[in-house]
Amino acid sequence: MGTVLWEPPADVRTTSRIGGFLSWLERERGLSFADYPALWEWSVTDLAGFWGAVWDHFGVVAHDPPTAVLTEAVMPGARWFPGATLNYAENVLRMPGRDPEDVVVHAYSQSREPVRLTGRELREEVRRVRAGLRARGVGRGDRVAAYAPNIPETYVLMLAVASLGAIFSSCAPEFGARSVIDRWSQIEPSVLVATDGYRYGDKAIDRSAEIDAIAAAVPSIEHVIRIGYLHEGGDWSGLTGDDPLAFEPVPFDHPLYVLYSSGTTGLPKPIVHGHGGILLEHLKILALHHDLGPDDRFLWFTTTGWMMWNYLASGPAVGAAVVLFDGNPAWPDLNTLWDLVDTAGITYLGTSAPFLMACRKAGLTPRKRLRGIGSTGAPLPPEGFRWVYEAVGPDVQLTSLSGGTDVCTGFVGGSPLLPVRAGVIACRALGARVEAFDPSGKPVTGELGELVITAPMPSMPVGFWNDPDGRRYREAYFDVYPGAWRHGDWITVEADGSCVITGRSDATLNRGGVRLGTAEFYAVVESLPEVADSLVVHLDKPGDPNGELILFVVTADGAELDEDLRGRIARELRAALSPRHVPDLLHRVRAVPRTLSGKKLEVPVKRILTGTPVAVAAAAGALVNPESLTEFALLRQDR
Repeated sequence: MGTVLWEPPADVRTTSRIGGFLSWLERERGLSFADYPALWEWSVTDLAGFWGAVWDHFGVVAHDPPTAVLTEAVMPGARWFPGATLNYAENVLRMPGRDPEDVVVHAYSQSREPVRLTGRELREEVRRVRAGLRARGVGRGDRVAAYAPNIPETYVLMLAVASLGAIFSSCAPEFGARSVIDRWSQIEPSVLVATDGYRYGDKAIDRSAEIDAIAAAVPSIEHVIRIGYLHEGGDWSGLTGDDPLAFEPVPFDHPLYVLYSSGTTGLPKPIVHGHGGILLEHLKILALHHDLGPDDRFLWFTTTGWMMWNYLASGPAVGAAVVLFDGNPAWPDLNTLWDLVDTAGITYLGTSAPFLMACRKAGLTPRKRLRGIGSTGAPLPPEGFRWVYEAVGPDVQLTSLSGGTDVCTGFVGGSPLLPVRAGVIACRALGARVEAFDPSGKPVTGELGELVITAPMPSMPVGFWNDPDGRRYREAYFDVYPGAWRHGDWITVEADGSCVITGRSDATLNRGGVRLGTAEFYAVVESLPEVADSLVVHLDKPGDPNGELILFVVTADGAELDEDLRGRIARELRAALSPRHVPDLLHRVRAVPRTLSGKKLEVPVKRILTGTPVAVAAAAGALVNPESLTEFALLRQDR
């Protein structure tokens, strides 16, 4: 399944970090594994053995040792590393393998000149900001909010907050005031740190009014600290004091930060992640899957409103320097990130499947010397894989991964030990017992099923904020298959452990009893040069088992949805997929509605088309382009 595009080098066991882990397991634990599938099987059946090995192998700095690894392997309710106390920030700022004078933060933006911080400077900045927060009364358990982009100040703030045992939460400044208020009213921060604005390409966007509106609407905010970013000034430098750098020892599951679901329907879910779970998960995935270490400069293009920022932030915990980028990756053109690879000396570039597909469609051939490329945010179709190997380089390891804000990681991805095949996710991640369930809750191999996780992971949420009995948490993940985490994606898991994700299971296209994934639709339709974007939904029709399949397309500049293009779309879908994939209706729209993290909104569109008012179907503040929903409401009226 899938053409092989890259194979591990012959010496991978001696040159990769996962190879070093295998040698350590043999030496320290008397365990040997012939290949990745054998290692994975052990990692999801002996949970205490595996996660205890991760703790010891990476030398987690703890103040009190754990009395066990896992008290009971149940979901929800698994208790990891009881008795342990530690601090996430202390483990990140250890920066193993790095000299204090090494540059560990390289920051680039479209708002100011580059900023670089050595390990010593980063620790001093964290010390200074930590002291300033303490002077303003911030301590263990208090919340600090950042309305700021992917810049060094936001990174320093997160580490300073964590060092105090306080709780961090960020929203990217492109979020409107209403969506920010919806998030922070739930967690009641006492301090807000915000940039006065930002620049996106050649557009300067002032955020002063939004800061005032947020501070006025969230009464818990006692202090507002402004970072002069778009303009000179601000009082960020006044966040200071003489206290030495110290790290509050907290229990393994003490809250580290709060992330949020997209909030397209109802209030965003405030997902609480813990110090220990995030630390262990990120040590594992960054080192053993992405093979990151002290020789790397690691960039993942992300905003502070997406979990990939938190993922990037853990880079120094495995010795990698992080590269931060704030701005429009397509300005002045799509070469911007590729040029940054050379400017910043990036060795590992993380991005999204839509970005890679846009580069392919634009005919780019960046030709870069990279060790790794990561792709997430949507399934990457086979032609996206092939473009990377044809246009970027034959030696790069491409990792397509999928996971979520809920676990702040990828639970399926790649491994240095496994080949890369076009259109295929190479493996289930170590410690992530991912399976495909049929409707009766039985695991299936080689066929489409619901993506479930059937054993606990340390980075599963500590809980939801203000959910004392855990009811909202249980309903979110455990209501369909008791004792198993249902994630909401369609997945096919093959016998060798490789997998393909074909879209959200709550956006299912069900034609005559056959379930169709949305991702394959988009790969075919958006490969046509006349199509800039697309969205597909399936509506039930009484008495018709096939229902109605409706495809919406955004045409490229100068293109029309004429009979010729309609015919070609139908022929391509029939030839590449099946006659069942040919839509009953084709409509042109000005824009496809997307969340602030770029995901398409099939479910709200489906709800609007079946009569749900726009204001109920989707929260405008959670969308990049809320006005795009109006067209679907008008179509509903016409129908």
